[in-house]
Amino acid sequence: MKNLLLSALLISAISGCNNPQKAETPEQENAGTVTANEKLVRQYFEHFNKHEFDKMAAMYTETAEFKDPSLGTETVKQTRAQTEKKYSEMAQMISDLKDEVVNVYPSGENHIVVEFVSTGTAPDKSTFRLPICTIFTIENGLISKDFTYYDNSQP
Repeated sequence: MKNLLLSALLISAISGCNNPQKAETPEQENAGTVTANEKLVRQYFEHFNKHEFDKMAAMYTETAEFKDPSLGTETVKQTRAQTEKKYSEMAQMISDLKDEVVNVYPSGENHIVVEFVSTGTAPDKSTFRLPICTIFTIENGLISKDFTYYDNSQP
């Protein structure tokens, strides 16, 4: 019985490897299910990590709504120019600023939730690793709301 089970597993593994229709990676398997909004958000993080803040800011509506602990506790409206300026100034202080996307969670037709970790070296030479979650609202191919949550408390 044990040999029969081993043989079945081996045959299954071999046939899976030789099946040309089977995708080789999870990304390839899910390629058909990635929405335009997910692609937009992934492109957003590529621009962020390359510090292409002009291209990143262009992905927002002319004036978008933001919730961000760095901006206070209320929703704030900012223009593309203000968004570009904010991130450009941040990158001047933290030249190795980078976001690593942990997971992307589509939610309905207009929302994408992104879990990521921001890292870098602060001006005092200390390094940081900050888990962040952002809820993006996307309308007509542009980000209209960016609601970001992270622990902003001081140790």
